[in-house]
This record gives sequence, C-alpha cells and structure tokens, in this order.
Amino acid sequence: MNTPPSPSAAERTAEPTVRIGALVPLTRPGWVGAGRHLLAGLELAVREVNDAGGIAGRPLELVVRDTAADPQKAAAAVDELARLGVAALAGEYHSVVARAAAARADALGLPFLCSSAVLDALTEQPTQWVARLAPAQSHGWQIYADFLLGAGHRRIAVAAEPSVYWASGARILRDRLAPRGGTVVELDMRALTPASVCDALVDHRATALLLLVGHPEPAVPIVRSVRDDRRLADIMMGAPAGQPEFAEWASLLGGDGAGIPFLRYLPERLGPLGARIEKALRERLAEAPSFVAFEGYDTVAVLAEVLRSHGTDRARTAESWPHVAVEGTRGKIRFSRTPGISVWQWAWTPVQVVDRDPTDPHRFRILHTG
Repeated sequence: MNTPPSPSAAERTAEPTVRIGALVPLTRPGWVGAGRHLLAGLELAVREVNDAGGIAGRPLELVVRDTAADPQKAAAAVDELARLGVAALAGEYHSVVARAAAARADALGLPFLCSSAVLDALTEQPTQWVARLAPAQSHGWQIYADFLLGAGHRRIAVAAEPSVYWASGARILRDRLAPRGGTVVELDMRALTPASVCDALVDHRATALLLLVGHPEPAVPIVRSVRDDRRLADIMMGAPAGQPEFAEWASLLGGDGAGIPFLRYLPERLGPLGARIEKALRERLAEAPSFVAFEGYDTVAVLAEVLRSHGTDRARTAESWPHVAVEGTRGKIRFSRTPGISVWQWAWTPVQVVDRDPTDPHRFRILHTG
C-alpha cells in the first residue's frame, strides 16, 4: 500500500520561493487586533519585496501560524516551520509567547526576528539566533514611570493578573518610582472584582491605576467600573502595555476609553518612507495603523535585506545581525548587544506616551516622549 506524503513533506517539495515563518496571534485569547495589524505589516512588506524582484529573483513567501497567545502552540509552530525549511522566523506580539518561540528557535538554530514582544529576558541565556525590533520592557516602562512622576503621580496602584510579563512591568515601575518618592501597590485580579478594585483604590488613596491585565477582559470592565464610581472622578487610569491603541478599545468603551495613557513606538513625525507605508497600511486595514503594523513591515524589510545580502543559510543570517543597517519606517535599524538584554536589540525605536483625546476618542495625543 502506498502511503501518501504527509502535508509537511508535500510542502517541502522543491519550490522557488524563500520562506519566512510568521508567528501571529489571530484568535482569542490572543490580542486579535494586534495580530491583525502585525500581519498586515508583514504582508505589505512581502508584497513590496516581491514587486521589487524578491530575494535574488526568488519570491518571498510568508508561512503564517496562529499562536493564539499560547506559548506551547508557538513552540510547536516553530518546530513545524523549521521542518518546512523557512529561512527565518518573524513576528509575535505577546512577550510570554515570544519567549517560548525564542527558546525553541535558539535550540533549533533558526533565526528569529521578534517584531513586538518586549520582555527583557526573551531568552534565558545570550543567543546569536534572536534579534528584536521592539524596545525592551525596562526601557519603555521606565519612560512611562517618568511620565507618571512628571504628571504628579506618586501613589500608583496596578490591577495585575499573574504573568511573567505583568510582574516584570510592576517591578520596573516600582524600581523607577521608589527612589523618587513613589509607591506601587498591586491589586491581584484573581481575588478582586472590578467593583472591589474601586474600593481598594479609595482605601489606598491612589491617584493612578495602571491596567496590567488582558484585553478586553478584564480591562474593559475595570475601566467601566472606575468611570462609574464618583469617588474616583480624579483618578488617572493608564495602560502601559498599549491596550487603548487598537480600534476595538474605542468601539467597546467610547469616551470612557479616552484619557488612558499608553506606550506607543512611533516617532512624533514619520519620514517619507513611514508616511508612504502609513498610507498603504491604512488602505489595507481600513483604519489607522497601529505601531504594531509598522513593526510588522520593518521586520520583513530587515529580513529581506539580510537574505539578499547574505543568502538563505540560517547560520549566515544569525551572523549578520550586528551588520544590519536598514532604513525602517521609524528610523535606521541597527542591532547591538545591550546590557541586560539576551538578544540582538534595536536600541531604540522612538517611544511615546499617548492617549485618546477625550474630545475625540479616535484622535491620539502625544503626552510624553523618551
């Protein structure tokens, strides 16, 4: 009896394409809006690379796998993509998921350019195989802490879920604020309801509440509860991880979702390339592109340049990280070894603290830059 080839074997038949594996959260409990924007940027860049002749005349192909914010699913996807013969990996938004993917890529000797995840310890040990575009969490969240201090906030509460990412963020904030007279109290969302969060904020006399929780649950119910509590009329809510960046936030919360500062990785003004890509992404998404869409585009732009210059051998790609000099949508991209960071790091993309304008929740206001 003839055994039909497995899908993996069939997909590995000789093809003229150069493949990049893309890890993207496209289903719940992943942040689907972020995944959609990340994929839009990746796909737009692939199309432009192919319109310009591909990689040494070979088309560039994106092989997409949905991680659904699941580290185990992401690790399995890395194994599959490695068997399919991809030249490199790209993408991922969730830090904990990217960490699992990076560990697997490091073990397999598969180059991984991480687009969006910010967790400092993306790998346990320094690795030559992984590089990252997004700024490390310690860099961006320290800028956010400086914004809080500048706005006069010293008594900070964080509504937090159990996660390495959220715990790391709370620690960065505490370490930055404490020497300057600030305090951070953690509210464990495993034990509290949105209503009891309001009581805790009153008890602690907090002037700011930071949402270190998932979107839309429980972030949206917490925002609604705080907005409805007259005792908390003067409290500032913030979301350093960027939940208010995406259109779903505005559609679910309307005006209640405005005035909640978050981190965004864009310059104050886009250059010619960034402006052109912003227009193309807006057409593709039928809405304003988030910074995550730009991260997706820049990821493929870097990998395409590396593959053109050094070929598709995985080891040569990994060796090329320190030699990258690519004009991205948000500035010149170069990678270096940064103290405390285990991967090759772009240090740094521009960082802003932004909110949605209370007079027009579809418009963003830049409050602070770093």
